[in-house]
Amino acid sequence: MKRSKLYKYRSQFKVLFWLALMVSYIAAVVPQEIAPHIGNLNDKAHHILAFIVLGILLRLSYRVHYWTALLLLIAYGGFIEVSQLFSISRSSDWADIAADTIGSFIGLKLYKYLRRVI
Repeated sequence: MKRSKLYKYRSQFKVLFWLALMVSYIAAVVPQEIAPHIGNLNDKAHHILAFIVLGILLRLSYRVHYWTALLLLIAYGGFIEVSQLFSISRSSDWADIAADTIGSFIGLKLYKYLRRVI
């Protein structure tokens, strides 16, 4: 990360990233009846929004190359889907990985825009 106004908040971004990672995983594997719902959004929109946030926070927190960040986020999405195979009242849907990839891509592109603006 270049020395910018955001650099001084890197440690706070790391805390937010790991918190978002834990919350997203817990929300993905708890039984469907107690899983959090965000408005009237469908499942794919939840995945996209979560991975937009994770993509932005990952790049704000760590010095990681764009492609490495994208691959890490896609792998995390795959990990969630494999975990859901073993969760109670959850089902794995490989289309969710596509939604995760789209969200990751958007989040990483938004990070590039955010870096230019700030």
